[in-house]
Amino acid sequence: MDDPEFDRALITSALDLAAQRGWHRISVAAAARHAGLALDRARARFPGRLVLLLRFVRMADRAALAAAAQEGSPRDRLFDLLMRRIDVLQNHRAGVLAVLRALPADPATALLLATANLCSMGWMLEAAGIASAGPFGRLRAKGLLAVWLWTLRAWQRDASDDLAATMAALDQALTRAEQAANWLRARPPRSPPPEPPEPEPPTPPD
Repeated sequence: MDDPEFDRALITSALDLAAQRGWHRISVAAAARHAGLALDRARARFPGRLVLLLRFVRMADRAALAAAAQEGSPRDRLFDLLMRRIDVLQNHRAGVLAVLRALPADPATALLLATANLCSMGWMLEAAGIASAGPFGRLRAKGLLAVWLWTLRAWQRDASDDLAATMAALDQALTRAEQAANWLRARPPRSPPPEPPEPEPPTPPD
């Protein structure tokens, strides 16, 4: 078993256990034992439980990027990329929901995941042909992160097999983001402040 296969097996085991016991009640060692994986290798590959989540985020990114569409508008490409990430979550639905339920009581993990997903949004933008570098690129990534979080909330409530409600939420969020971006681009540049008046020359004495 190579490293990617080992990682997938351990992450899958961890999410399965999270679905059964809750995220706070699992450990890397427990996930390794549950999957019949070597503890020493698990320790070397996953120094802590948070690494499981970070590697899972990367798994979702790889699945999206490996099948990134080369045609269509940037908006259509973003829709496809984000739904491919959702598909990875859907494959581990019960475990991911257990993690999401635990986050309100674990702000440090929530912040770490938000930071990781912000980085992921930069990759999604680039894959869609949209620049993510520079101040405006970072602003776009933050906007796309808001789109992702909105879609994620819809996915949490969507029990359908076809994820129609999730897709509708993503489509709506992308439309709003696109409108906001167009509004920002259409906004006229701020005028510089007026120059102060020239002081009057002093009146010569009589």
